[in-house]
Amino acid sequence: MSKSSSAGLPVWPTTLTRILLAVLGGYALTYSFTAALARLLPGERIDAAISATLASFLVYTCYVLWVYAVPLRRGLLSLLAILPLALIGFWPQLFGGQS
Repeated sequence: MSKSSSAGLPVWPTTLTRILLAVLGGYALTYSFTAALARLLPGERIDAAISATLASFLVYTCYVLWVYAVPLRRGLLSLLAILPLALIGFWPQLFGGQS
């Protein structure tokens, strides 16, 4: 078993980065996605929240799988999607507005 990649670089920093990206980045992305989707779905607030929460399980699972399937740089760039989703989901709370 080799402890380094074919380029002679250690493997553990890349693996640790992917693990942190999958767990912490996936959580942040899923949290923002769920808040944005709950705000954008039509209908009663509780129904939108439940539907968004159900969708969050699929989003998190797909994101974790995707992080390991793409180059590390693309995975890190995916964190930029958190900002617009968080702004949509949390805009009223940021500025003291109502629901």
